[in-house]
Amino acid sequence: MWSTCTALVFALVAASSFTPAYVLELCQNISPECHSDHNTASNSQSSSHTVKSKWTLNASSLMHDLNQFRVSCKKLLEALPIDKVDGNFVRTVKNCIFSKSIPTPLKGPLRLTAASKDVIEGILDLDASVTRSGDFLHYASGGRLLPGSVPLAHRYGGHQFGYWAGQLGDGRAHFLGQYSNKKGEVWELQLKGSGKTPYSRSGDGRAVIRSSVREFLCSEAMHFLGVPTSRAASLIVSEEPVLRDQFYNGNVKAERGAVVLRLAKSWFRIGSLEILSQSGEINLLRKLLNFVIDEHFPFINPDNPEKYLVFFSTVVNETAHLIAQWMSVGFAHGVCNTDNFSLLSITIDYGPFGFMESYNPNFIPNTSDDEGRYSIGAQANVGLLNLEKLLVALIPVLTQTQQKQAKIILKGYANIYQMRVHQIFKAKLGLLGEDEDDNDLIAFLLKVMEDTESDFTMTFRELSEVSAKQLLNKNFTQMWALDDLSHHKHFSDWLNKYLFRLSRQQDDSDLDRQHRMKNVNPRYVLRNWMAESAIRKAERNDFSEVELLHHILSSPFVTQETAEEAGYAARPPQWASRLKVSCSS
Repeated sequence: MWSTCTALVFALVAASSFTPAYVLELCQNISPECHSDHNTASNSQSSSHTVKSKWTLNASSLMHDLNQFRVSCKKLLEALPIDKVDGNFVRTVKNCIFSKSIPTPLKGPLRLTAASKDVIEGILDLDASVTRSGDFLHYASGGRLLPGSVPLAHRYGGHQFGYWAGQLGDGRAHFLGQYSNKKGEVWELQLKGSGKTPYSRSGDGRAVIRSSVREFLCSEAMHFLGVPTSRAASLIVSEEPVLRDQFYNGNVKAERGAVVLRLAKSWFRIGSLEILSQSGEINLLRKLLNFVIDEHFPFINPDNPEKYLVFFSTVVNETAHLIAQWMSVGFAHGVCNTDNFSLLSITIDYGPFGFMESYNPNFIPNTSDDEGRYSIGAQANVGLLNLEKLLVALIPVLTQTQQKQAKIILKGYANIYQMRVHQIFKAKLGLLGEDEDDNDLIAFLLKVMEDTESDFTMTFRELSEVSAKQLLNKNFTQMWALDDLSHHKHFSDWLNKYLFRLSRQQDDSDLDRQHRMKNVNPRYVLRNWMAESAIRKAERNDFSEVELLHHILSSPFVTQETAEEAGYAARPPQWASRLKVSCSS
């Protein structure tokens, strides 16, 4: 009844035989850090209890003057071709990777409504006090260019909802330049919502408060959950009116424009390669691949004739790990198109995402996704489909033999994903060692959760906080998620199996188990109702809840009094189930 393949509900891709040709050695550790030797995109991420302060900077070493801060576009401009046509007017672009594009300043007055000290000081080497300056307002909103900046818009394509959409590109984002910080890291700075580019299609190049609040909060929240992600430095809002039809129902209204300053080690995505392959620009495809490998995959020998195959193998491996990490916190991206899938396997482009509340593998955060193509339970399969599109894009640079090997590598994706999901959910239940019945134990729990519509985040968190004695006595006072779970007719059967499994773990105390589980099961995630509450206030110029959420979600594994008072770990309000989120932003 509790079969493994229905159990690991997230793993909808059927497991297949795995041939480890050019596939990196799989890590057996739950920590994201175990991939850092192979994935430079992820090595700034860390486990929940260390992610807060991996950097230690003396305050005197931080820059207090923005005039000292410089970015550089030299490496990109020298290595990759730029559009020969200037101007922000919309057009079909060929034979280049970027177009020069000047941001359009937001109409004032401007207001800094949120800033990440962790990014400002820990990545950008700036003292947080600079964010209170007028210069920062202009630099971080597109009104003034940073020293060294040559603003660019990236040309890419993509498969959207399964269909080739042709040229897409940065329609409202501007790459400002690369910053090399004191730790030797190189980060790419980008403005989102900074005006039209050659890739804006019918859009206005702007972003509004509601989508910008969500992007700022979620990218930072995901980082502190230990999930590889882009980062957000600041959120600036204006009084500039921006017209939006939020639910595509003809109800157009004026909202206010906003700009997020965001960072990533790279913004290249699967669609960056697809547009070149689809357009027959094979020499340029090879040039971009070489650049990406040289810059972001240093363990791949540039002279290795198999380098593109090793690159593909790495992306397959790390994409499987990324989606497993999404599942570990109940995160649904919402729009898993190939233009939103990073080549560095980090989470990018936060749109109609959602954190699952009641456990439901068919959870769909995006109200525009009528067919449920990107439901949370379908994400692993969609990841495979996107990797298939990546392989198609790479075919022109692979030999016949390499193409066959790449297909074998792709067949290994399901096993990599299943293995990672198994590791993660064992850790979420505090299980040590190996037991042949662990998959069934996990499956059993997920089925009971699905039947009782138990809360995903709080079920695992309360299992982390409850003692074995309380479990044995079914004493779930003030544990609303476990109380919901306990009403299932088979709950006692599952509980007995779980307690028996725990009892067989040698040299493992109940306190040790609780401690381990609390470090991988967050108490707070950015639920849509929490984001919506902050957005409604923000649209009335009250940004207090944006600030509160940013603070709380920076320590999601630690019980916080202010979060408890705000109800962030309580049963969601009734109105939460009626919320809708769309692609409109």
